[in-house]
Amino acid sequence: MREQKTSTVQRRFPIKKRYCRFCAEKIAYIDYKNPEILSRYITETGKILPRRITGTCTYHQKMLTRAIKRARILALLPFVVK
Repeated sequence: MREQKTSTVQRRFPIKKRYCRFCAEKIAYIDYKNPEILSRYITETGKILPRRITGTCTYHQKMLTRAIKRARILALLPFVVK
């Protein structure tokens, strides 16, 4: 019989639970006319951050990407940052 190996590796820092900021603040609609909020969810190169990094829920991530794309079309946010 083989012995089962058990992992006794402990993490140095506990994993911080991510939460949706929009759900916590009870924001029903993400407005595309507010570039201050939208710019937090864009990288320096202009890419939209994925929800696994930002911690937003699926519902608000879809709304967020739609608002970012609308703001880009209206030139409130840049498509590409030089």
